[in-house]
Amino acid sequence: MKKTVVIGILGSVLDAGFHQERWQRWRPSVSLCQHEDLVVSRFELMHLPFHKDVARAVAADIARVSPETEVRLHSQTLRDPWDFEEVFGALHEFARGYTFDPDHEDYLVHITTGTHVQQICLFLLTESRHFPGRLVQTSPKDRKTKSPSGTYSLIDLDLSRYDRIAARFRKEANEAHSFLKSGIETRNDRFNRLIEQIEHVAMQSRDPMLLMGPTGAGKSQLARKIYELRKSRHQLTGAFVEVNCATLRGDAAMSALFGHVKGAFTGALKDRPGLLRSADGGLLFLDEVGELGLDEQAMLLRALEDKRFPPFGGDHEVTSDFQLITGTNRDLQDRVREGLFREDLLARLNLWTFQLPGLRERPEDIEPNLDYELDQFARRHGNRITMSKEVRERFLAFAHSSEARWSANFRDLNAALTRMATLAEGGRITAPVLDEELVRLRAAWSEPKAGEDGAELLASVMGSKRLAEIDPFDQAQLAYVIRVCRESKSQSEAGRKLFQVTRLARKHTNDADRLTKYLARFDLKWNDCGGA
Repeated sequence: MKKTVVIGILGSVLDAGFHQERWQRWRPSVSLCQHEDLVVSRFELMHLPFHKDVARAVAADIARVSPETEVRLHSQTLRDPWDFEEVFGALHEFARGYTFDPDHEDYLVHITTGTHVQQICLFLLTESRHFPGRLVQTSPKDRKTKSPSGTYSLIDLDLSRYDRIAARFRKEANEAHSFLKSGIETRNDRFNRLIEQIEHVAMQSRDPMLLMGPTGAGKSQLARKIYELRKSRHQLTGAFVEVNCATLRGDAAMSALFGHVKGAFTGALKDRPGLLRSADGGLLFLDEVGELGLDEQAMLLRALEDKRFPPFGGDHEVTSDFQLITGTNRDLQDRVREGLFREDLLARLNLWTFQLPGLRERPEDIEPNLDYELDQFARRHGNRITMSKEVRERFLAFAHSSEARWSANFRDLNAALTRMATLAEGGRITAPVLDEELVRLRAAWSEPKAGEDGAELLASVMGSKRLAEIDPFDQAQLAYVIRVCRESKSQSEAGRKLFQVTRLARKHTNDADRLTKYLARFDLKWNDCGGA
């Protein structure tokens, strides 16, 4: 027969008692040794140093009711028995230093006494098998009379016996993954693994998340889904607040983000709370965060670290405890090197960075997204739209071909299907409707012919008003640069094409930087040019 060993923590209140009346009370540690069907060979009793007299008295009483039980007292120094990290560390060290002999001893971990934090830590260390045993819980037989012997129950933490519980957690996790994907049964393995990681981080961490990816990859939609998932799990109580940082400039940026006080600038006729305060208790999504000015970046860093900041033009600080997700289609490390983004802010933002792939990197997901977009159209308009097998196959063949650039990613796909669904007579997308859409998409993605006047191209990129301010010679050169950008897969590739002669004469080459500076002369960026 194996010996039974109990590991527990002294209950400084429940176990205490120095007078004869104590034998009329239920005391958890003592009562555990008063059961004929549970013979305790050894009791490892932990206590705080200033409770040593109580611990000795309890050990003596156990010896009195159960002479066969050896009580070993272990003094543990804790500054705060309610501090999770400190308690877990102390109990973990006890478990690591203890000589367990499971071949000859059965171990029961008593979780009735001690602070709630100590009980939780004992549970976790037993579940992880640091304490190789079962949990034991004691309670009085009658809560009115509090009979001294009480009752006990054993809890086995072998989760392999609870397949239904495990299956329930798996089902809940799968539902969370599907929710983040808007219920779309995506087939791309890389994207599905990415969503699993995002779901885990979203549930376990409050730290900022950085979503990177090209325009139209779904950053905004994913941020909102993360918010809805967290709110459904009671991790948020406030609102979802979204702002595109590319639309914020100067005083308006400070005011929009951090609020202002009356009279802070011309037109500030009353106080304004700002978006960060609106997101108090909720989630703030800053899209295109790389476009924020340096002053706004400094304020954002302070608000993240201190949860406090002064409104624009104000002397007194306000508070806001918000969770943050940022999005960008830029390389923020490049922005740091260019002096346009604070390195300390980037270090704070990129703890959890996720790169969302574009549509061309997820060809397997075009078909499930096609079905999703048609379902969404039906929900919005109350009109179910279908397409024949032949039309469907033709569209998918085009969508997977090299002709389909999908330069705006899922926005392009959504727009194409919305147009076809709108033009579908009788709720069915026909071959002529598809043909018209393919012509429209090809035209939108086509490049101007060599030698063709680039005025229309430039107007589509920068607007006719700004174009009128540029000399004709510069227009011709700029149009050529934009065409090269659209034909190139990256900014570096475009730079190599544009500067292939002069780059050979230089010791240090940075064609992407030269291209960035050239475009900046016209207040343009790489993404404005519609590069591949």
